[in-house]
Amino acid sequence: MRGNAGTSGGGTVGPGKEGTGTAFPWTHRRVREALGEASGGARSGGAGEGRAFAGVSTDTRTLREGDLFVALRGPSFDGHAFLDAAASAGAAGAVVERGAVPSPAALVEDFLLYEVTDTLEALGALARYRRRALKVPVMAITGSSGKTTAKDLLTSVLSTTHSVHATSGNLNNRVGVPLTLLATPEEVDAVVVEVGTSEPGEIAALVRIAEPDLGMVTTVSESHLEGLGDLEGVMEEKLALLRGLQPGGTAVVGDEPSSLPDRTRALSIPTRVAGLSVQADPEWRGELLDVDGEGRWRVHIPAGTFRCGIPGRHGVRNALLALAAGDLLGVPAQRGFAAVERARAPGLRGEFLRLGDLTLVVDCYNANPQSTRAALQLLSDLPAHGGRVAVLGSMLELGPGSEAFHRRLLEWARTLPLRLVVGVGEFAVPAEQIREEALKSGASPRASSDSEGAPGSDGGAEFVGADTPDRAWTLLRSRLGGGETVLLKASRGVALEELLPRFQEAFGPRGGTA
Repeated sequence: MRGNAGTSGGGTVGPGKEGTGTAFPWTHRRVREALGEASGGARSGGAGEGRAFAGVSTDTRTLREGDLFVALRGPSFDGHAFLDAAASAGAAGAVVERGAVPSPAALVEDFLLYEVTDTLEALGALARYRRRALKVPVMAITGSSGKTTAKDLLTSVLSTTHSVHATSGNLNNRVGVPLTLLATPEEVDAVVVEVGTSEPGEIAALVRIAEPDLGMVTTVSESHLEGLGDLEGVMEEKLALLRGLQPGGTAVVGDEPSSLPDRTRALSIPTRVAGLSVQADPEWRGELLDVDGEGRWRVHIPAGTFRCGIPGRHGVRNALLALAAGDLLGVPAQRGFAAVERARAPGLRGEFLRLGDLTLVVDCYNANPQSTRAALQLLSDLPAHGGRVAVLGSMLELGPGSEAFHRRLLEWARTLPLRLVVGVGEFAVPAEQIREEALKSGASPRASSDSEGAPGSDGGAEFVGADTPDRAWTLLRSRLGGGETVLLKASRGVALEELLPRFQEAFGPRGGTA
């Protein structure tokens, strides 16, 4: 049986994003050059000269005949235990850690072994070699939120005039980034790579592999604070992408927070700022004109007017970033507009669903204070004759200040035109505190608004807390009539998306996008 010898982001690399193109020819000489001093050379199966590999794989389940298998180690697996499976599946060789394979003769004949100190570093070295063989621009994207959406938008914009290879999904870690680069086919005009982080130095390490020509930072906000410490730690980690740009490289950054443009310009690299505030460059400063029933804004910039296919003001910001970056590669404005108008939010990232007369906005893939505010702003911008309801699940990895972040966000939510707020997980206690405070003050449990954002016809919101999604559903079911607009927003670990079948059963079959 084939086993999984990869980590998240593992797999076989070969054709590009569209599944076509000629794979990079990995000869024995190129593998040795890529691994450099880290390699101990071919240990078994005869001479390596004249040998070539079909591609590079970290997962025996997707490995193709002739691939070079990289035996990664992880918290719950060791790729070296799958060498026999790799050989049986047709691998022509493997990259292993020195001393991990004491009896290479036990493998099939002509199976080459390249010994290195660290196979994860070796995977990065192979990817760096592939990147340096490319004669096309490489664009890297990071940010506390919106990076996957921005990556998809930029890929769509560039694809109107270029052949583009891009990160699949959000494979943005120390395995996913190398695999994206290794998968780049020969016939491309541009490469778009998403770069993630959860600890200091991770982006710098990935930039040393990707060596980008253009760096995009969508936003900087409180995220992964358990590893990055505080907002300044997040800022420094994101700026590492821009510090690592190739000579002559360009930065394209958003306008949130307001310090991001200034910090970027201080790096003395060519910079474009796109967004909705005065911090943005005039050419890439969007003017919001009107919003439709799915939260899609019509936007004007000096080059023209478009309706952003991604809902919310945060969707507009990501579209403006993609247009600004696409312009650097010569994409005409009208083609860029057409691309962002066709774009739609992927599943769990602001997806609109209609269940009878009830509308669901499903944004359960990730959550931090900034992205949760953006989702609540989207809900507030929507027409909602039956009332607006926010179901907010825990924002994870916020470190020691997590309780305060959750409380402050609910205090801000009190200013919005909402009818009901259900706090789940870490939001449960502050939601109940707000409810109790309202009762003690002699008011109804429906919180009053303040001057920061007067509610509309909904009035002040009722706040209730629930430890689990199951309890949240009980509270919701007794309060929903079926005509509301309901936001589900949480970190993925909360699993709010598991409520979708219950909504479907209660309010009608899923009718597609709203």
